Amino acid sequence: MSSRIPKGLSRTVKEQLIQRVLERRVQRMEDYGRPASKKPAAPATGDAIDERFWRFDQHPVYQQMQLLREGAAKLGISDPYFRVHEGVAGATVRIAGRLYSNFSSYNYLGYCGDPRVNAAALREIEASGTSVSASRVVSGERGIHRRLERALAQAYGAEDCVAFVSGHATNVSTLAQLFGPRDLVIHDAYAHNSVVVGAQLSGAKRLPFPHGDLGSLDEILSTQRRHFERVVVVVEGLYGMDGDFPDLPELVRLRRKHKVFLMVDEAHSFGTMGPRGLGIRDHFGLAADDVDIWMGTLSKSLASCGGFVAGTRALVEQLKFQSHGFLYSVGMPPPVAAAALAALQLLHAEPERPTRLQANARLFLELAQAAGIDTGPSRGVALVPAITGSSIRAARIAQALFERGVSVHPIVYPAVAENAARLRFFLSADHGEEQVRSAVETLATAWHEA
Repeated sequence: MSSRIPKGLSRTVKEQLIQRVLERRVQRMEDYGRPASKKPAAPATGDAIDERFWRFDQHPVYQQMQLLREGAAKLGISDPYFRVHEGVAGATVRIAGRLYSNFSSYNYLGYCGDPRVNAAALREIEASGTSVSASRVVSGERGIHRRLERALAQAYGAEDCVAFVSGHATNVSTLAQLFGPRDLVIHDAYAHNSVVVGAQLSGAKRLPFPHGDLGSLDEILSTQRRHFERVVVVVEGLYGMDGDFPDLPELVRLRRKHKVFLMVDEAHSFGTMGPRGLGIRDHFGLAADDVDIWMGTLSKSLASCGGFVAGTRALVEQLKFQSHGFLYSVGMPPPVAAAALAALQLLHAEPERPTRLQANARLFLELAQAAGIDTGPSRGVALVPAITGSSIRAARIAQALFERGVSVHPIVYPAVAENAARLRFFLSADHGEEQVRSAVETLATAWHEA
């Protein structure tokens, strides 16, 4: 990007010029990465190969990253990513020695850093060490794994459960194992990347349906179901970018009508939804077997790391013995499993925590909407977006908030569409009412200044 920006232009015009240049260059990078219509002739010698094809600093994705950083720097926007957070990321967090109100972490129930959760992890370190040093199917099985899985299965009222070392790998491994070339994966257009990757690896046909549009889903199933052996519909219990949730009872009806599998990703909904905090099933009062595949993560409400699938014993046994992300991965570290189990036990004992989280999220949403903030379709459960409409504006507002003691991160193009750039506020049971009110006041000020 040229550094020669004409003098005398207003900040708004400069931003628009830089934005247009960035978008054109990023689009060229994306076009460059797509397969060519014709296969190029192979060069005669290695010396003739363009350096873009053998140097990482010439890779189009890296070049795209550099362009975005350069554009931000020209506008005086500091890089908000990979800041070092000191200590526990709770309702507040310390960064470079300064204390901030923290709305950038999904420690929804405040159990990360809780002394009781820490103590459980420490006890398990003493008992089993920091690694099981093998895949579970070989010699990595430990009692804490089984206790955690039994507790998760009981929370859902399901027959069994299997825990994976990664939430992302849980979706990838599950979909890739259970479905194949004769099958169809239909997912909400806003489904997580792990769902898309899992569907791609499965070899099944993949069809997204418009976000939340179950009428369109019904039409797709009516025309497509008969062409495939197995069909799975995948939705999220609470959408991590928008803070809304699907009409699960209607999805259950469609599942029965079309004889398909239903999979619900509860990464953000377990611990945050329902009177007991037991997820979208708890919110709607449904039975465990209304959904075929309950997926969740341990890294949010359960203050740990990893993922799980709960369902029938047949489902779980197949995943334990066949899914690559479980079979060929080392077992979950004992203290990680112990922390998740302790947090789950506390969730059962302290239903006031999800209630307080839900109240904080509703308050944030109501105040933000009253202040003229575009909060999209958020239902005020655990997270609330502030949709800015441009990446530059999102970055500017995030920086203004950071300078005023509020930590929240921008989600910008190309992670989302340019007109959907946003800040994403994660609420916690540990946020106080005044802290929430102050954050929205600060946001409103920065919002109308940007």
